[in-house]
Amino acid sequence: MQHFELTILGCSSATPTSKRNPTAQLLNIAERFFLIDCGEATQIQLRKFKLKFQRINHIFISHLHGDHYLGLVGLISSMHLLGRTADLHLFCPAELQEIIEVQFKHSQSYINYKIVYHPHNYLNNDLIFEDERVEVRTLVLNHRIPCCGFIFKEKQLLATISKETIHNHGLSVDQIIEIKSGADLVKESGEIIKNKDLVNAIQAPRSYAYCSDTCYDEGIIEYIKGVNLLYHEATFLQEMESRAKETFHTTALQAGTIAAKADVKQLMIGHYSARYKDLNPLLEEAKSTFQNSILAIEGERIVVSH
Repeated sequence: MQHFELTILGCSSATPTSKRNPTAQLLNIAERFFLIDCGEATQIQLRKFKLKFQRINHIFISHLHGDHYLGLVGLISSMHLLGRTADLHLFCPAELQEIIEVQFKHSQSYINYKIVYHPHNYLNNDLIFEDERVEVRTLVLNHRIPCCGFIFKEKQLLATISKETIHNHGLSVDQIIEIKSGADLVKESGEIIKNKDLVNAIQAPRSYAYCSDTCYDEGIIEYIKGVNLLYHEATFLQEMESRAKETFHTTALQAGTIAAKADVKQLMIGHYSARYKDLNPLLEEAKSTFQNSILAIEGERIVVSH
């Protein structure tokens, strides 16, 4: 089974604490490393958790509040100093290109690799990245400024056939290819052996939905329905619901409600207000509406399971 693993690099909201850094996550799907948001100290966290900078070729920035991108210029600079030559793809607000380029302009810095910008349009659930193993779509969120989340999904792998099955039926290369693609086996005698009796069980593709800053909004439910892991911000406890609404954020109780209504497999909450030293009350509140909830904790690696 291919890798599908999430590492938490930062889980704090706007203000970092001595123990928590602003938002950043690293997702590994089939040895493709996707950096999701890039708050301050992201490159330090990558070093701390022994994650290699140069394996990151795609960075996804949800919006232009500083706690989600202020670590980016430093990371780009370090990649340059470490000898990077491969293109770096940024999926981000269009204005981020100007922000990055003006800093390099006035510091007279010249990057030795190409940065390829892919601007969000914040209109639809758009397909923004695709290769033979993974597809990524945006998820339009409801925040004070334009903001989106991201849905990462494995592509369905071809079926596998055991060596014993190949030997027993004397399968040719062409037959193996056809069966892996879903065909039945028709023998010379006319006997038909169903595909399901020839291939190993196929597991459904896994998916991860990242809901960055947003107020409570049931409009996202249809897009995240049934995902294997949902990350949803939970900045406040429910007792601060009015503050959450005012700042276009979500409470832990509301995050659990979204997870329950979307029938996801597991919920992870994060983006905690610096006022909370103990995160257990946030977790308990999320669990009151969705039992299979966990906390985003820096350094922890979560395997996204079926």
